Amino acid sequence: MNSPTILIADDDPDIVRLLAESFQDEGFLTVEASNGKEALEKALDPSLSLILLDIMMPEMDGLDVCRKIRNAVNIPILFLSAKDRELDRVIGLEVGADDYILKPFSISELIARVRAHLRRENRYISAAKLIHSGSLTINKDTFEVFHHDKRVELSTKEFQILLYLAENANRVLSREQIYNAIWGETEFGDINTVTVHIKNLRSKLEQDKHYIKTVWGIGYKFVGDMQ
Repeated sequence: MNSPTILIADDDPDIVRLLAESFQDEGFLTVEASNGKEALEKALDPSLSLILLDIMMPEMDGLDVCRKIRNAVNIPILFLSAKDRELDRVIGLEVGADDYILKPFSISELIARVRAHLRRENRYISAAKLIHSGSLTINKDTFEVFHHDKRVELSTKEFQILLYLAENANRVLSREQIYNAIWGETEFGDINTVTVHIKNLRSKLEQDKHYIKTVWGIGYKFVGDMQ
């Protein structure tokens, strides 16, 4: 597993050095920035896992950096600040920060908070890749399907059809909609292939054929409580 990479943005070189060494000792990778403009440029690096952002920095303060990057990055942003008014904390959170940590702070507590945010982020990412319904689990990232904890062998098209139906659970989809979504509107072929793939899917899901319901004269729908 790759080590998380932390951006440390602070205009105090002693703080940057202390934090960088502390996080590196804990197995993290670090990237450093000494002003707001540099932080803005480095914050867009897709390899970053979390950002530690000082509020009072030259060229651009941390609040402005956060405002500018929040819509472009979805990783946790933690403010580091000596400003301890409640209003300052509220403003920091309202511009998009995930946490607000007052200076001076305990290094061990800061590392613990960073780990906690990364755990929550990893759970969110993992959950976003999985679709659950009853005894069925669909992993969008690995193209795997598990039924009663046993892996179901599906062809690529069978998987794509099942995923498309599940992502539109309880919605009736016509064969034309399914065909266009999986094969593409410009593909020339037999639309009856959808029926064949649905039949195969039902066979592979064995006793739980109720997942894919035929709506006569219209098409199919996936029936289930999605999680």
